[in-house]
Amino acid sequence: GVGWEDNDIRFARLSLAAAQIASGQAGLDWQPDLLHLNDWTCGLAAGYLHWWGHDVPSVFTIHNLAYQGLYDVSRCQALGIPADAFNMHEVEYFGQLSLMKAGLVYASHITTVSATYAREITTPQFGCGLNGLLTQRAEKGQLSGIPNGIDDSWDPRTDTHLAQAFAMNDWRGKRANAEHVRRMFGLGVSNGPLFAVVSRLVHQKGLDLTIGAAESIVRAGGQIVFIGRGEMPVEKALCNLAARFPGSIGVNIGFDEGEARCMYAGSDFLLMPSRFEPCGLSQMYAQRFGSLPIAHRTGGLADTIEDGVTGFLFDEMTLESYIHAIQRAMTVFQATDLFYAMRRAAMAGRYHWRQSIEPYSQLYRKVVTGKEKQHTYAVAP
Repeated sequence: GVGWEDNDIRFARLSLAAAQIASGQAGLDWQPDLLHLNDWTCGLAAGYLHWWGHDVPSVFTIHNLAYQGLYDVSRCQALGIPADAFNMHEVEYFGQLSLMKAGLVYASHITTVSATYAREITTPQFGCGLNGLLTQRAEKGQLSGIPNGIDDSWDPRTDTHLAQAFAMNDWRGKRANAEHVRRMFGLGVSNGPLFAVVSRLVHQKGLDLTIGAAESIVRAGGQIVFIGRGEMPVEKALCNLAARFPGSIGVNIGFDEGEARCMYAGSDFLLMPSRFEPCGLSQMYAQRFGSLPIAHRTGGLADTIEDGVTGFLFDEMTLESYIHAIQRAMTVFQATDLFYAMRRAAMAGRYHWRQSIEPYSQLYRKVVTGKEKQHTYAVAP
């Protein structure tokens, strides 16, 4: 549940390799036009190029600003970081060394995984102490949001993990998956709505709200299934919840992709009350499989869920606001025609990786042509 003690060395070496390749020091017969770096684990690559005086540009993508790669200042020498780089304008973060900040400072352009999250991280609420730096980059046009997507394997008509494949309007096939999920988790037979949680079990994901709302869901005739692993107190709380409501709540501590896909396919609603969510993929998977997400209006959730059309959003990170959204969903569940119309709208949505190709292509061209000196070597296949 914790990182390796030498993760700074591990990921600094990865970053060093990338910088060596980019700067022509790796003995290869090609060099890249740019580096695309992801998260704190690659942040030092942009730093090494800067400290060596190489002008190979880089794009740095933030998948979750909360994970910053923080280490003691004494590690600078071992990691090849110049002493004079440890200051508030470069790699220093409240007295510690931040590998994430190296990427944010030295990369040519910063992206994150949704337009809303790109705006949110420039605010004190979501900026994790880096909102000032990110605001400066945004004002220079050097921060943008390009959403993630899902691939062709997420298709209920062809997914071999499912108990029964199904297409839009084939609700008999979806019910077969619901029955399979109920058996899988030891739930009772029910005509009520089935809610699913497929998540890392961490504070960010708002599991405390779902635990708080569970009794209301069960008393209204709903059932809930959970799959995931994470923080031990959350895991224990979920196990206690399942023991409290046998036959209505099922929990699997762990992760199995086949089970998760069946849960998306069998559930009526996906519960996703994340405190923040840079992009989120679970809501896209759920929509593709006809499960309507109920989510906090934040980050990529706000960008990929149309409230009252392809899912339900709530504004305040409070139990009252969350339960109100759940009650709205259960009311729609009873209004069969509206529920099926929303299910069809969700399944028809297309949050595919193809949407991201052109924005990234344009960004790469912009970053490369923005260099003072053009490279003439070939791009790696």
